[in-house]
Amino acid sequence: MIKNRELFPLVSVDIALFSVVDECLRVLMVKRAQEPEVGQWALPGGVLKPHLDNSLEATARRVLADKVAIELPHLQEVRTYSGPDRDPRGWSIAVLFYALLPLDKTDAVVRNKVEAVEWVDVVSPKRRLAFDHSEQLEVAVQKLRAKVTADVLPLHLLPEHFTLSQLQKVVEIILGHPLDKSSFRRRLKTSDDIIETDEFVRGAQRPAQVFKARQDFTF
Repeated sequence: MIKNRELFPLVSVDIALFSVVDECLRVLMVKRAQEPEVGQWALPGGVLKPHLDNSLEATARRVLADKVAIELPHLQEVRTYSGPDRDPRGWSIAVLFYALLPLDKTDAVVRNKVEAVEWVDVVSPKRRLAFDHSEQLEVAVQKLRAKVTADVLPLHLLPEHFTLSQLQKVVEIILGHPLDKSSFRRRLKTSDDIIETDEFVRGAQRPAQVFKARQDFTF
């Protein structure tokens, strides 16, 4: 008798959810509570449920809501992984997404249907990840850095209101090296993705103007 998995591959999604924690670019990891790979750390993920999901993006949103109680407006599809050996359950297809969580929202993540959650340094995760998630994480980080290098601002990592110094710091954390302040400010002058507000915050020197993202901005 032919098994269902031989006729229909397992279709799933995995999500690399990035944020900045303790001035470090981190990704959310979950400790799996079910087989396969029970007890192993992994990116949040789950299988497509056709009766619930009208797209794979909808699957990703449902998985984040179910497992870590997070709802995000923006998800970016990165790559598709497939093959007979990447999952012990049989032939599988996994679509990788990444998303950005504002640095002031990381405490909103809760454990649900997983053993544990942890924000892990993307540079040195220091643990074996389930399935092919180590490769997926590396690719997602490369994609994120490529977009920032191409002058796409990572505004979804920032609070709703922010200063230009805060924005520069987040960009430096993602890229892993400091930026020249004058060059960065000149770059921002040509961007219509950020909007000035009437607010200022006091610092050690002169007050810094507060900005916000354009309402329809997507990363």
